[in-house]
Amino acid sequence: MVPKEIWHEMYKDRIIIGLTETIEIQGPEGDKKRVKARIDTGATRSSIDSRLAKELKLGPVIRTKFVKQAHGGTVRPIMRVEFELAGRKLKQEFTIADRDHMKYRILIGQNALRKGFLIDPNIK
Repeated sequence: MVPKEIWHEMYKDRIIIGLTETIEIQGPEGDKKRVKARIDTGATRSSIDSRLAKELKLGPVIRTKFVKQAHGGTVRPIMRVEFELAGRKLKQEFTIADRDHMKYRILIGQNALRKGFLIDPNIK
């Protein structure tokens, strides 16, 4: 177990977020949209709904990636997306997927969470 004094020093610059957070996404033409996102520590990479990406005119696709899922896998396009999470501005890679049938149009994965966030599941 890490002593409290050392823990505080190790994590003093981290931002504590909950399991869902409102983020602000910025398109390349300056269009901004606030969206409720699901925080998913099990996801390697963040993901955005294809319709939302089109609405914000995000792009270009920088490459594709095979993404494993519980029911198989798919090849997804990847775009670099600018967004703000808990006051911190980030630019990260997002896979593009049809998330229309899901509750959250955006999923924030490990690639973004490594940029200084801690997750507290008690925060709503």
